[in-house]
Parts: sequence; C-alpha cells; structure tokens
Amino acid sequence: MGSGTGGMRQFNNEWMTIKGGRIGPEIGIGHHLGNAVDAPVMVLKSCIGNRALGWDLLPPGGEGFEFTDKKGVTWVHPGYKGSPERWKKGTEPKKIKWYAGMQYDGDISRAKKVLAELDKYYPGAKKYEVAGFFWWQGDRDSRSAALSGRYEKNLVHIIKQLRKDFNAPKAKFVCASLGQTKKGAANGGGKILEAMLAVDGRSGKYAEFKGNVAAVYTHPLSKGGSSGGHYGGNAETYMNVGEAMGRAMVGLLKSSR
Repeated sequence: MGSGTGGMRQFNNEWMTIKGGRIGPEIGIGHHLGNAVDAPVMVLKSCIGNRALGWDLLPPGGEGFEFTDKKGVTWVHPGYKGSPERWKKGTEPKKIKWYAGMQYDGDISRAKKVLAELDKYYPGAKKYEVAGFFWWQGDRDSRSAALSGRYEKNLVHIIKQLRKDFNAPKAKFVCASLGQTKKGAANGGGKILEAMLAVDGRSGKYAEFKGNVAAVYTHPLSKGGSSGGHYGGNAETYMNVGEAMGRAMVGLLKSSR
C-alpha cells in the first residue's frame, strides 16, 4: 500500500493465517486459483481508499474531457498527468501536488518493485507470469456524474494499459461491481455497473475482450452496507465477492487453454 507515488507499506496475509481481524476478496480469489493452477500463486494487492479511476488511477494516455453540470457550469477534467482535478472552463488551472494518474503510477511502480525482487517476497521463486488482473473499484467515481459517465471509456483503457505495462497481452481481467448497486440503477453506481457489464467479453461490445474479460455482479453476494462503508466489515461479503471473482478468473484461464 502506498499513497500516490510515495513509499510502500507492506502487508502480508498468507492464505491460512489471516491477520488483523479483516479479510479482503483476495482470500476467496486465492482459494479458487490455488485449486485450479498447478503452479504456485502469488497475488499482489494494491489497495488504498478514496481513489477514482477517472482521476487518481487514470492510466498513461487517459484523455481529458469537459463536463457541464446541472447548473450549466462547464468543467475541464485533465488527462493523464494533468492538474488540478478539474477547473471551470475559461479559467486558468492552478496545479496542486497531485496529478491525474498519480495513484496509478505509484501502484504500478510498487508492483514492479516486488516482481523485480521476486525471491525476496516469494522465497525460492525464480520467474513469474502475470496471468491476470482483478479490479474491484468505483466508489469514488460513482459519486461524480462526470467520472461515472466516463467510467466505461476509462475501464477499457486501463485493461489495455495494464497489459501493456506488465508486458502481459494475454493476461485475463476480472472486475466486480459495487455491492449496493442493483441492475437498472440510474445513479452513478448504475453507470459503473453498466460499464463493467459492457466490457465483459460475453456482452459482444468489445470483440477483443471475448474470452479474456469478465464482470461479476456483486449485489446478490453482498450482505448489506455499501462500498463507501466497506460493507460494514462483513467478512461474508468479502468472501462471497472474492470467490466469485476467483471463479470468473478460473473460467477465463481454462477457456484459453
């Protein structure tokens, strides 16, 4: 874990020794991957709250855009490396210490550091393959009409950029929706859900994602609460979502064999 491009705080959570009284979806994910893959499995989790795909996690190449709010005010949202988060059209933007994509850059550099020193983090490991990516995110984007409306475009972009950054063009991608959002919702969460269902290879909207991208609808799996409140810390919710994401990934891996 690290904020922006800052340093890394390391948290280890072996599959059978849960520490700190909390679990994340990686426990359920690991259960399915461990049973399906003969090779040893390592999951690198990058997780820090209150980050938006359309701002903090915007990947290189992410484009800027304009958005007119309900009051008729047009805002300019920057592309990758732009700052600040937004400004009124026609005014001069004043940069802040944060920029679009700063969390993405930090997360990628920290993951690459672990992989570059693999034996230190996974004793005895000599080589690795980046086989897939998991994505359970969207709370902050859902709170912005501008960012939720761009979510599908940005999600397509981050799938492609992650594969490029890790030199893993065949890596699978599994995303999961916000647990509080039902199908048909017209709010920001609904836009996040629609975006995820659209990129699922089974939707047919993006031919290049067929058989290698899957989306998990998590509302039936959630035991209450919301993403903003970490689902009340309910372990069953996190286990349910993790197992569903793990199953989806195993399905993608098997279909490519």
